Amino acid sequence: MPPWSVREWEAVPYGDEEGCIPTHLAQRLFALAKASPFAGRGGGGVLKREDDRIKAQGVVGVLAVPGCTLEILPKIDVGEKEGSAQETREIRKRLVHMLAVALDLKIQTGRMTDLDWQRETLLEILIRIFCDKLTEAVRRGMPRRYTLHDDDLPTLRGSLDIPRQFTRHLANPGRLACRYDELSEDIALNRIMKATIAHLAGMSRNATNVQRLRELAFVYAEVAEVQLPALRWDDVVIDRTNSAWQELFGMAQLFLRNRYQTTSAGSGQGSALLFEMNALFEEYIGRLVTRALAGSEFRVTLQGGRLFCLTSVDDERAVFQTKPDILIKLGDQVAHVIDTKWKRISDRIDDPKQGVSQADVYQMMAYAHLYKAPRLTLLYPHHAGLGDEEGIRARFRVTGQETLLETASFDISAGADLLDRIRARILTGLEEMSPSLP
Repeated sequence: MPPWSVREWEAVPYGDEEGCIPTHLAQRLFALAKASPFAGRGGGGVLKREDDRIKAQGVVGVLAVPGCTLEILPKIDVGEKEGSAQETREIRKRLVHMLAVALDLKIQTGRMTDLDWQRETLLEILIRIFCDKLTEAVRRGMPRRYTLHDDDLPTLRGSLDIPRQFTRHLANPGRLACRYDELSEDIALNRIMKATIAHLAGMSRNATNVQRLRELAFVYAEVAEVQLPALRWDDVVIDRTNSAWQELFGMAQLFLRNRYQTTSAGSGQGSALLFEMNALFEEYIGRLVTRALAGSEFRVTLQGGRLFCLTSVDDERAVFQTKPDILIKLGDQVAHVIDTKWKRISDRIDDPKQGVSQADVYQMMAYAHLYKAPRLTLLYPHHAGLGDEEGIRARFRVTGQETLLETASFDISAGADLLDRIRARILTGLEEMSPSLP
């Protein structure tokens, strides 16, 4: 059965009629979605059952169960006919771009054809990119490091471990307690690559990808197999000797352990690669702002601040800690606070609030009080309903203060001149505070 594709907050039918996902497969998808950490307390954070429809929520990615694959794509206006193969192709491209920026990767997609982007799910596209990069890397040679070995040998190798020699082999001088260094491929980085290969082999439904993963698994046959929870990520050292593996290490993290995504798999249940769009959009914009201000006097902190809203009268305990998405500082002064929201705002003349929720405004009021920033921005994804131009939508002055609160939109469907657009249309006014701004 070919994969099904749906946009977030939209639905696909299920049932026993033609053109629907069969009921027994829909039940498997619901069960797999409910097992995800994104499912929430009620279990409906990924998929919701609405009569005879499967409705996607604000989580995107791929759910794969035996007999059926469901791809959930974000709602991004890409200028193509709604529901067309061309629109799906462009949305997949933009989502891969967002992941590359968020993970600070240079994912090359030049070998992918338009047909690949149209017919393959996001998961299979990412697996193919990973296989391409890993195949090229292993052809140049797997990374190796010297590891210390303790062994009992008939001839001396390295140095003699005297305490062990005289305790273990006192009566058997024919064995020597040796300590030596050996250049080995069985290191943390290669174990992570092997674990990623095995993980993806259990998720892929594409015959070509499965075959390539099998070939790569053969290359890693001499590397120890380690279960995912036991992988030693902190033991990986990327330096000038293995810098070519930086992106592959990042992609392994993408598949196995990032905070805005989750992978899950169960015996016979299926597997999922899911991304929470609020967190991904936040990371994407945060990385762009950081790059846009690189080389200036401004310092960008993501998920920082950590100031508390309240203090308990009884025991002076601080409660309700804040974590603004993006803080821009000039010295010790917070110059700008940006909070990202993966929501659609409106541009209706009869709606002065533009669809901005009161809860979001109250949150920014707390930031204004705690961080004393002169500018606050609520940043949303741009869409066609807002017109052609991204940037500042509206400006408000906080009552009784000089603080400005802005609503703004950023067009993630336009991939060109990202940093220039961030500086010119979102970070307006910062150049007045620092002449070093690029």
